[in-house]
Amino acid sequence: MTDTTQFAPQPASQPPAYRPPASTKSFVATWLLSYFLGVFGVDRFYLGKVGTGIVKLLTIGGFGIWWLIDLILVLAGAQRDKNGQPLAGYAEHKKLAWIVTAALIVASIVLSSVTSAMNGGTDVDAASVAAENTDSDTDADAAAEPPADDAEAEEADEPAEPAEPTTPEWADSTFGSFEPISASGSGDDVVALPDGASAGIVAASYTGSANFVVNVIDANNEMTGDLLVNTIGAYSGTTVYGFTSLGDGVNLQITASGPWELTISPVSTASALPDSGTGDGVYLYDGDAASATISHSGSSNFVVQEENGKALSIGLLVNEIGTYSGTVPVSAGPSVITITADGDWTIAIG
Repeated sequence: MTDTTQFAPQPASQPPAYRPPASTKSFVATWLLSYFLGVFGVDRFYLGKVGTGIVKLLTIGGFGIWWLIDLILVLAGAQRDKNGQPLAGYAEHKKLAWIVTAALIVASIVLSSVTSAMNGGTDVDAASVAAENTDSDTDADAAAEPPADDAEAEEADEPAEPAEPTTPEWADSTFGSFEPISASGSGDDVVALPDGASAGIVAASYTGSANFVVNVIDANNEMTGDLLVNTIGAYSGTTVYGFTSLGDGVNLQITASGPWELTISPVSTASALPDSGTGDGVYLYDGDAASATISHSGSSNFVVQEENGKALSIGLLVNEIGTYSGTVPVSAGPSVITITADGDWTIAIG
């Protein structure tokens, strides 16, 4: 007897979908580096894309356009490391990254609007105060003056107003203080940063003919985002670490092929902002909010920043390549003005 039982065909098994292995590079670190230091190509250096990182650094983030494109790629999960692997932690942190980025952009816009409004109302407020003072003087003249002895007694009883801290005192209380450290060598080296301060200035000189790089690294020998010097050939200038750092700096990594010297000092030891200078510099500013007319005659990066220690402060005044001439707003001091330049520059405030 023939068996005529029919069996339904079984669907062919499907192989599991291929997922590329996750990168050892963190999505969160890449996102933060892209937002805060992307104009200097630090995000691409972190991902191992040194070639495009150098191009991005030299073009200041592709004049801002490349910076924006890379930031969108990171947030959209399309950015990869040098091996083409997706960044670790994207699925877990992408929502938070979008929210924080949007909040930072909105806060920057609001702060800029508030600052403009406050600067615009300065003249009106000054005129109102002057009028009130005039009325007060008139009323005081009309009133009977107290006896001389009583007036002197009242003045003696009034407590003296505390003196305003000087700009160096403000710098010490804001960024910390330490004993200056000097180091020298010839070739690659690692120099320990001083304890007890969140920021400091580094005066460096180099007489070699090849690369000279001074980079801040943390306890794990990872970059903190503070690239102080990156040049070829002889160098002499002063830079600052700690203002835009994404980690706790522990050491300076020196890359050199010739003799170099450096001195690490507190921010408070910086000199007052001059009218002109040459190359990199760090200066203290104690003036009022004003406009600054700035020029540069070099051929490479020209960056002017102001740091006043306040949260959400927008201190990037100039970010150009080559010659520059323009007028920008400067916030009231006390603050620190840092200048990155390869040529002569002038700055006139007022």
